Amino acid sequence: MTFPVHWDVIVLGAGAAGLMCASEAGRRGRRVLLVDHMPQPGAKIRVSGGGHCNVTNRNLDKSCYLSEHPGFCLAALRQFDAQAMLRRLAQAGIAVEERQGGQYFCLGSAQQVVNLLVEACRTAQVAFSLGNPVGQVERLADGYLLQSQAGPFSCSSLVVATGGLSFPKLGATDWGHRLARRWGLSLVPPRPGLVPLLLPRAGWLAEGSLAGVAVEAVLRYGKVRFAGPLLFTHRGLSGPALLQISSYWQSGGELRINLLPGVEMGPLFRQARAMHPRQEVVTVLTNHLPRRLAQALLEGLGIGGRVAEVADARLRLLIQAVQDWRVIPTGSEGYRTAEVTTGGVDTRELSAQTLECRTIPGLYFIGEVVDVTGHLGGYNLQWAWSSGYAAGQSV
Repeated sequence: MTFPVHWDVIVLGAGAAGLMCASEAGRRGRRVLLVDHMPQPGAKIRVSGGGHCNVTNRNLDKSCYLSEHPGFCLAALRQFDAQAMLRRLAQAGIAVEERQGGQYFCLGSAQQVVNLLVEACRTAQVAFSLGNPVGQVERLADGYLLQSQAGPFSCSSLVVATGGLSFPKLGATDWGHRLARRWGLSLVPPRPGLVPLLLPRAGWLAEGSLAGVAVEAVLRYGKVRFAGPLLFTHRGLSGPALLQISSYWQSGGELRINLLPGVEMGPLFRQARAMHPRQEVVTVLTNHLPRRLAQALLEGLGIGGRVAEVADARLRLLIQAVQDWRVIPTGSEGYRTAEVTTGGVDTRELSAQTLECRTIPGLYFIGEVVDVTGHLGGYNLQWAWSSGYAAGQSV
């Protein structure tokens, strides 16, 4: 296909934010070209929510987003909120269900959402140039000139929707970050977010692998607190509660974990001593924790025998290990398994209403490339829809 040399708008990145932006700009009569180095659009959408696409969350609030400037996201979220996305899905006949915490998932495949967005682009006369890596980008007096594998293109408005570094196997790159730096824009240092953390093989963890053991837990890091499932892995910790707190965790920081919330262990052991003094400590503990975890804790702490025979000081040590476990992760599993990239283009560089760069007219940054990172549960896709929509009304 032969493309015209000049476009009103070029959107770089055919993910959630880019597809939304391109279709909205096209609806407004703008001549739009959507470019991506990958051969198919919506790669991350297709794998989101276990293949069922966690499209949004009913409980949108700035507290659900991590950013150096948390209120920045609200302007875009108000322009295109969760109900707006749900209406579009309903109009397209895509069935969704609400799950715990206000999360919405497609009952069918996530590919339905990709198809909806692509069809919206085609209806709006958006042209696609897929499998087309972009190299050099130059600023012109009245727009931008892009050199790509398919040839040069120019545009009046350029939208960067190239995402972050998470899921490199799906083609993730730092292209947008590099462009921002080259043009003198500030970045909040990018890090893996919603990512499993690695733990040292020390203390009671050294007693053997707990991979596959799961508990309901409360995790704290500084002033941040998350409750929910916690999963032990071969290398450390994962599970929804851990993934949530990982976006906030900084290298060298200490996590405090309650592996048995809602249970007063002091009274529990006093009652066991009074009523069942011959009962084994491991039996008391396995009534409330998975056996493998209980055994690892007791063996690692050197505690065993009957509950009446265990000294108070040893029981206090056990209670602390269970309900105020303090651990410093050695790192994260990195972008390979991270669901998102935290950090990115500093929101102070952008208009909250339009996502246009304040110092470079006609340049927009949307989606994951921006320093706005949602919690687990549909928040990141909603930011993609909302930021793409907001930019699409302006370009």
